[in-house]
Amino acid sequence: MPPLSPVLTPANPQFESIHHSLRGSPSAVQITVQTLHKLHYAEPNDWSRPQPTGQAGEVIVVLTKRLRLA
Repeated sequence: MPPLSPVLTPANPQFESIHHSLRGSPSAVQITVQTLHKLHYAEPNDWSRPQPTGQAGEVIVVLTKRLRLA
């Protein structure tokens, strides 16, 4: 029976994309993006531009980050 997942070694790195979304007031979203930048998680320019959600005073931004699993 084959293994359920491939063997992860430095010579055989595996990558996976993870998607983040932030939804809230423009100020709260901007502060959170800045906080994640200060934590060295993502550059502010890596996030999408704020888009209205249809709710008054609310926007959404999205980040897709590619992670190395090994």
